[in-house]
Amino acid sequence: MSFALKQEKGFTYIDEGEGEPLLLLHGLMGALSNWEKVIEEFSPKYRVIIPILPIYDLPLLTTGVRALSKFVHKFIKFKKLLNVTMLGNSLGGHVGLIYVLAHPGYVKALVLTGSSGLYENAFGGSFPKRESRDFVREKVQYTFYDPATATDELIDEVYQTINDRAKVIRILAMAKSAIRHNMKSELRKITMPVALIWGRDDKITPPEVAVEFNELLPNSELHWIDKCGHAPMMERPEEFNHYLKLFLDKHKK
Repeated sequence: MSFALKQEKGFTYIDEGEGEPLLLLHGLMGALSNWEKVIEEFSPKYRVIIPILPIYDLPLLTTGVRALSKFVHKFIKFKKLLNVTMLGNSLGGHVGLIYVLAHPGYVKALVLTGSSGLYENAFGGSFPKRESRDFVREKVQYTFYDPATATDELIDEVYQTINDRAKVIRILAMAKSAIRHNMKSELRKITMPVALIWGRDDKITPPEVAVEFNELLPNSELHWIDKCGHAPMMERPEEFNHYLKLFLDKHKK
């Protein structure tokens, strides 16, 4: 990835382009590179910002989706952002939902892809022994429709992460927090425009999750991407960007 990481006041982030802000939130095992094609496509016309969420840095007692939402608010205030369009994948979508309920004045529209918040198939309650690279490969491939999307580089990243005991403890704490924090009863309060861009073959947040989000969010639209799993912006970036552009154009100032 050729985009520069910036570090200021305890925040590490990418900030590319100028214009209306697009704030991208990565998932639990996600990386900034997951959004590479979105940055390339939209930074010529928008200001694309991706903060690294402090999943591994929070005190264990406060590790959870609410703490990440508070971190996002500190970041948005630090960067003095307004009229934000917020995009979230997986856990990042869940954090986005919590955020817009708490701070609707900062965000004008929301895009969710493979978002948790209603139901998700996570890694499960435990990890196998260190040497089990085959397990990691299988789990990373499970994320996608096409197993080839799970590159050796991506598998190595996840393998290193789950062989760090401190990180694993926080991953499990965060995953449990996300499962506990079911948002079904709160979604009707989110009245801003929401785009749901979903892989029709997502096995982690399956299609029925997208349908339920669409039914519960009063101002939402649902777009399907065929032959696509849990991370459409990685696996089918052209189609993802197409639907994102349609949504952004519709809600431009």
